[in-house]
Amino acid sequence: MNMNTTNPRLAVGPLILAAMIVLACLSRLLPHPPNFSPIAAVGLFGGAFFASRNSALLVPVLAVVISDVALGYINGGLYGDYVGSTGQLIVLGATVLCTVIGFALRNRKSSVAVATAAVASTAMFFLTTNFGAFLADPQYPKTVAGLGMAYVAGIPFVKWSLISTLMYSAFLFGGFQLLRSGTPALRAQTV
Repeated sequence: MNMNTTNPRLAVGPLILAAMIVLACLSRLLPHPPNFSPIAAVGLFGGAFFASRNSALLVPVLAVVISDVALGYINGGLYGDYVGSTGQLIVLGATVLCTVIGFALRNRKSSVAVATAAVASTAMFFLTTNFGAFLADPQYPKTVAGLGMAYVAGIPFVKWSLISTLMYSAFLFGGFQLLRSGTPALRAQTV
């Protein structure tokens, strides 16, 4: 029997990728240290594995939005104002940039390449979101010193961002490779 990789009945790979990304994002609902988040890792993972660039960009963003809405529902007013805010749009933009970094991993998913991309994504996420905080938050004067204040304020959170991005990347990339190695239908398709 010929395994046709375009047969919709066999196209479980993209569904598994999407499910892994959504589950990783929903882990944000569990108690965690500040900035311990799967967001950068899901962008990398989507960019590295989805054959369709549109899916690679869309699925991580939708998963972040779903988890943001869930956080808003659970936390009410504390988080509800975040959904649809400039802050959320900046995070979603940073997620897209992480996905673009993930595109570079498509043909080389070694541990070193994934770890390097995770560190680069963490740095990019830090630079992007703190620049956004500088622009959006009136507490920062719109000067070079104000920009410096925004970046200094974010430094205590970088450690947790880096640890979580490395951990979630290992879980997602390693977990999917394990699934592929044990599932012939996944090995036979381009996802």
